[in-house]
Amino acid sequence: MKLLSKNVTKDGEGDVALVPEEPEDMWHAFNLISEGDSVRSTTIRKVQTESSTGSSSSNRVRTTLTICVENIDFDTQACMLRLKGKNIEENQFVKMNAYHTLELELNRKFTLRKASWDTVSLERIDMACDPIKSADLAAVIMQEGIAYVCLITSSMTLDRAKIDVTIPRKRKGFVAQYEKGLQKFYDNVLQAVLRHINFEIVKCILICSPGFVKDQFFQYMFKIAVETDNKTLLENKGKFMLVHSSSGFKHSLREALQDPAVLNKISDTKAAGEVKALETFYTTLQTEPSRAFYGKKHIEKANEAQAIEILLLSDKLFRCQDIKLRKQYVHLVDSVRDSGGEVKIFSSLHISGEQLDQLTGVAAILRFPMPELEEDTDDED
Repeated sequence: MKLLSKNVTKDGEGDVALVPEEPEDMWHAFNLISEGDSVRSTTIRKVQTESSTGSSSSNRVRTTLTICVENIDFDTQACMLRLKGKNIEENQFVKMNAYHTLELELNRKFTLRKASWDTVSLERIDMACDPIKSADLAAVIMQEGIAYVCLITSSMTLDRAKIDVTIPRKRKGFVAQYEKGLQKFYDNVLQAVLRHINFEIVKCILICSPGFVKDQFFQYMFKIAVETDNKTLLENKGKFMLVHSSSGFKHSLREALQDPAVLNKISDTKAAGEVKALETFYTTLQTEPSRAFYGKKHIEKANEAQAIEILLLSDKLFRCQDIKLRKQYVHLVDSVRDSGGEVKIFSSLHISGEQLDQLTGVAAILRFPMPELEEDTDDED
């Protein structure tokens, strides 16, 4: 994301001009824009004109509109952001208060104005515009007959391909058919890897599966690479890493990312930091339950006692339509940091973020035990 200008006053009001440069920037924009904000960008509008003879014709014209956002739609697969709202500035083609849908596009400037910029939103801009990009990661999660090719960026996990091939059972008299079905499956996965993984950007590719499927696929892939003299694969062989998982479905990616060898390999990515923090929370919850809590009520009580060492929050909480509730979470973040605690905001498009959402979206590891919070839970039960 490129920052063109930033005009924010001391009381938090102001506007920011940004240019999204890659698909992930649309996810940052989705987290920045809230209902009630105003967004200015160029768009195409269908305009009807009537001639002196009474005949009408319609033309598509490019114009610049400013709308007050009422509805936000984010397409995770296409990484496209659509904003619907009323026009709030004079325009020769669009009447005041007429509805229009803006589609934010790559390499096209947009200006976002908020009545109040909070610290979480301003940090999101700093993170999005950071020129030092985290190491990107790709993963192939598979078992016989099914596979997913995923891209894991610093903010989200994207499904890029799903391969589903029926493989005949391996039994007497059908071994040849089984081998043929398996080869077809491996070939489809290989084509998906070549099509969807950019080896110039991706620094590590995980191949995850139960049993020996990952090993067999890895051998097949480089056998084909040698036969076809595929230099891209041969030159990047060191980037592949074989990891055990309990199944070939996407949810098993969380297990793979917790593998110590994998964490070491991708230690400089945001995804690894999130996975490690969540794993620490689960371990603490099992071994010292009076130092690990989740749920807004308990976390606020722990914060009053300045007991929070690490606060885990889902970015979904900052997209809520209730402005009062959003301000409470922003205040919680500021308060924990003021008392010397660490705050980790999880992306809800990451596997770890999905796990945190199942725990109400807010959790914390405390500096010291607070058994009285456990008693509160028992009373509620």
